[in-house]
Formats: sequence, C-alpha cells, structure tokens
Amino acid sequence: MNTKTCGDNVTDKELVLRVQKGDKAAFDLLVQKYQAKIITLVQRYVNDPSIALDVAQEAFVKAYRGLETFRGESAFYTWLYRIAINTAKNHLVAEKRRTPESEISAQDAELYSDNAALRDIGSPERMLLAQEIETIVLQTIEGLPQELKTAILLREVEGMSYDEIASTMACPIGTVRSRIFRAREVIDKVLEPLLSR
Repeated sequence: MNTKTCGDNVTDKELVLRVQKGDKAAFDLLVQKYQAKIITLVQRYVNDPSIALDVAQEAFVKAYRGLETFRGESAFYTWLYRIAINTAKNHLVAEKRRTPESEISAQDAELYSDNAALRDIGSPERMLLAQEIETIVLQTIEGLPQELKTAILLREVEGMSYDEIASTMACPIGTVRSRIFRAREVIDKVLEPLLSR
C-alpha cells in the first residue's frame, strides 16, 4: 500500500525516495500526513498528552534516521507504526511504570459523574448503557497484556488489516488472529454480566 497519496497526489513511496535522496521537505509531508495518527497511537500507551507528543516526535526522528535503510517491503505507514509502538513501549520500560491504578479510578469517577449528569437530564437508559459498555471495554483493553492490547487497538481503532498488523507487530498473521481472538474473548467475558442484565 505504498500508493497512498499525500499532498499533490505524491505517493508515500515517491516521498520516501525523495527523502532518501536528501529532500527534507518530503519528510515534512510524511509527518504532516501521519502525525495525528501516530500521536493517537502513542496516547494508547502513554497517558500524559505532552509526553505522548514527545514520544511521537521521537518516533518520527527514529523514522527519519532509519529511512535510508527502508526498502519498501511493507507500506511506509505500517513501518512507521511499528517504530511508534516500539518507541512507546521503550518509553514505558524506561519509566518502569504502567498506568497507575489510581488514575484509572479517577477516570472511572469522572465517567460515573457523567452518567449521573446524563440521568439528571433524562437521557435514555440505552445511552447510559452504551457509555458504560464503552468505558468497560476501554478499561479492559488497558489491562490486557501488551501484545493483545496492541493487536486489538490496531484492528479496532486504527482499522488495519490482519496483514498490516502482522507486518507492524513483526509476527505471523496466525499470531495476530490468535491475539485478536484472545483480546475479544477477554472483552466478551467482562461484558457478559452487563449485557445479560
């Protein structure tokens, strides 16, 4: 999928070739095209928005430095996503921390107060249930092992195909299918009591 276009119908592949020949402006076009997606992806790992911006910027710096060895065996954005995910994981390892439980609880409290506000203005019960389901799904995904979390986010949030996820995560497609299946199984199990009400 190196044929994705940017700006004035220039493909990613063409922009990469221009960067490899020393055209720094071509890399700026790639950054403009993908920065929002990369920041969103990094924020799935790094909760602090300002730190997420730094991590995303670091990912782009690594991509720029690594572009001379990029051979186009995968789509540019798949390669870039892999760099962003690894940079975010490395940041978490360097910080030796994951999301503290207290932060999740604080978010829960906000969401429950939102639910109460919705009830006060007479919103339908269905809206509340949908919001509760969304909250539980997001919390469940946050608690998944890293490989399962990455696979399900790339599939459900980023909309990647199984092939693209396999390339991004550098693993066989069968492993991707298994990880997504296991992630969905965990989510279904958590939602079952809520949906059977």
